[in-house]
Amino acid sequence: MKKIIYILTALALAACVKDLDTLPLNKTEPVAEYVYGTSDEAYLAGLTKLYFQFASNDLTDLQPMDGGASELIRAFWSVQETTTDEAKCSWENDAWVRALNTNTWTDVQNDAVYAVYVRTLQGIAFVNEYLRQTAPERLRDRGVSAELAAKIDVYRAEARFIRAYLYWMALDCFGNVPFTTENSPFGGTYFPQQADRTKIYEYCVSELQDLISPASALMPPRALYPRADKGSAAGLLARLYLNSEVYTGTPRWSEAKALCEDIFAMGYSLCPSYADLFRGDNGSNPDALGEFLWVIDYDAGNTESYGGTSYILSASLASTDITDESRPNGQRNGWAGLRVPYEFVSQYYGVSGQNYETGEYEAADRRGEIFYIKGRKESMDGALYDFMSGWSCLKFNNIPHDQTNQSYLPVSILKSFSDVDFPMIRLAEIYLIYAEACMNLGQPGQALPYLQQLSARAGVSAPTEITPDFLAAERARELLWEAHRRTDLIRYGLYDTPAYLWPYKGGDTFAGQPFPAYKRLFPIPPTELATNRQLVQNPGY
Repeated sequence: MKKIIYILTALALAACVKDLDTLPLNKTEPVAEYVYGTSDEAYLAGLTKLYFQFASNDLTDLQPMDGGASELIRAFWSVQETTTDEAKCSWENDAWVRALNTNTWTDVQNDAVYAVYVRTLQGIAFVNEYLRQTAPERLRDRGVSAELAAKIDVYRAEARFIRAYLYWMALDCFGNVPFTTENSPFGGTYFPQQADRTKIYEYCVSELQDLISPASALMPPRALYPRADKGSAAGLLARLYLNSEVYTGTPRWSEAKALCEDIFAMGYSLCPSYADLFRGDNGSNPDALGEFLWVIDYDAGNTESYGGTSYILSASLASTDITDESRPNGQRNGWAGLRVPYEFVSQYYGVSGQNYETGEYEAADRRGEIFYIKGRKESMDGALYDFMSGWSCLKFNNIPHDQTNQSYLPVSILKSFSDVDFPMIRLAEIYLIYAEACMNLGQPGQALPYLQQLSARAGVSAPTEITPDFLAAERARELLWEAHRRTDLIRYGLYDTPAYLWPYKGGDTFAGQPFPAYKRLFPIPPTELATNRQLVQNPGY
């Protein structure tokens, strides 16, 4: 058996076990029955590897590419953000960058798109195999005790949640994708068939409904941070209901509203400080923890990954921004990659008085106090690949919430990786889903108190009515750089249409232009089409 050591603090399981043999679950290393036994460690290690699929840099079974860029959170973030008004990347020599920045991708292989496709489906295959190996009959055959079998029931429920989340990513980006479960054939010459988006959507909904039911083995909300629990499953289900009309043609606003009300009763609470949600101690700060329904755990000492929040931190500054006297976001690397167009910042945060020599500016909305502009040029006009044109975003910041740039300097000088957990689902998103559901049901008054809480935290006037324009803007402000924007713009009819333009939308023209509607979905990578001849490319490619 291949020995792979995972430091489990970085994988959300430190409280349970230490270094373990993990299951060899890739297709070049078949699972053997002897991997498992009658003790907890191997089963928990297998679950650990499933969580690790979101943060893995392992290139086994992937085409040659950069390991950090292949990480699922990094790749999904890139397709969700750099294809929109919220982020642009200056790395013009990276093959994926130009296409995503300007919405000009084709069916030619794109590393970011490829990584999302392969990582999601590979992770689903790993979950399926884990569920096969932990099926009740397998446990009985091995002589597993009733006590351990009960623990494994919880692990299996978590695995099913992970699979549902991976399927959501895949259906959101690609629409029709290969569909398999633990009951599907596997191995040998078996090639799974595509299922349409509606079928995969309904499968995820059914799985999540079962996982939040009273009979489910999934743990109660807030029981296992940062592992998934019933609050995590409910949050993902609410997101599926939110986008139901896009995915299936049928809205499910009543279901979304009722589920959000159930989540409100689960004990979550808004963090008093918006900035604290994204600091290096957000996984241990009780105020931040109160808002999270699910996160991906990153730890600078143990998760040495160039994906995830390490990517966001390092790519948000240039090396010249980081000196021995100042580490603006609490770490030592500056890759000069990601920034936000000034037009976005100005439109959504009410910024004024900016001084690019001193780095000072004012924001009408407290959520707009997260930018870094020292040495920058305001406009990206004609300078899409000049990193110093546009605003750097320091929303994700290694500095703990109770420290400053200067007090943390002795640590940040040595820190190459991120401690910031990436929020996959949090309470503020549920508030916004509730508002959208209430608006569409003609009951906006029921949601106003929740929006008022977000406004109070942001230090702005509360809305007196709820409109699509307000919600599209409020989600942009509240969920900036949390990998929601592409999905939101599609739902609001703003992504590819002339109704809303942003810098470099649809081409190399700064003013922006509409682009073909078929690009609401990404192409299936050509290497996958060549491998599985049953796959059909998405229309338009």
